[in-house]
Amino acid sequence: METHTPVIITIIKCLHLYIQSHIIVLGKEVQRMSRTANVFARVEPDLKEDSESILTQLGIPMSNAIGLFLRQVVIHRGLPFEVKLPVRMPVALDSLSVEEFNAEVEKGYSDMNEGKVRPASDVFADLHKDYGL
Repeated sequence: METHTPVIITIIKCLHLYIQSHIIVLGKEVQRMSRTANVFARVEPDLKEDSESILTQLGIPMSNAIGLFLRQVVIHRGLPFEVKLPVRMPVALDSLSVEEFNAEVEKGYSDMNEGKVRPASDVFADLHKDYGL
């Protein structure tokens, strides 16, 4: 469940925003819900189970949650949350075990012996570009 937590939190935020933005026109929304169309989607089984578990606790059927999400897409004229790649960070030395550290040193040594070398200025330029260091 931990790997899907940001997605689930985003869905819950969308639900909250939808409820806030449509509470006043509830009568119109009930009328609009009488006609429906089917949406078929394939998702990872763990994501589905984790989401269903949370939605059940909230008393919201999965179909309603999907409808709420799609309504937010229409309202925002796009995804109702920011989509971006996570910030890349170099591996922290203290996060490696002794075996992992030794394996990294061995890879570097092998690369050096095979002539896979680069000027230090290029390496530092890449570190600055990729990680802001």
